Amino acid sequence: MRILLDTHILLWAAADKLPPGAAKYVEDNANTLLFSSASIWEIVKKRGLGRTDFVIDPASLYSGLLSAGYQELPITGKQTLLVAGLPPLHKDPFDRILLAGAMAEGIPILTADEELARYPGSVIYVGA
Repeated sequence: MRILLDTHILLWAAADKLPPGAAKYVEDNANTLLFSSASIWEIVKKRGLGRTDFVIDPASLYSGLLSAGYQELPITGKQTLLVAGLPPLHKDPFDRILLAGAMAEGIPILTADEELARYPGSVIYVGA
């Protein structure tokens, strides 16, 4: 199964601190793991703001994800248009574009974000 990982799942995977619910998806070799360029952008932005939960070097994370076989999902115009149709359940623009990316690809997004999990569709909520 192809699965888009949200930003926090990516950060936890990079730090080997995945919650068990997420680990079962990430460690399953039958799954194809994707990350959005929006996640790299989010890490750059929030790291620049000094957020302590975004201390990883985004360039190292990016190259590490590609080396580990993750596939990059670029941001497209189709995705940005889908954001306009999302109900206002979540205010974080990064999470909204991640969800739209998963919707555009017809794949689930793996998240530990309770607000993101409130959206209808293919959201796999794993808790923290």
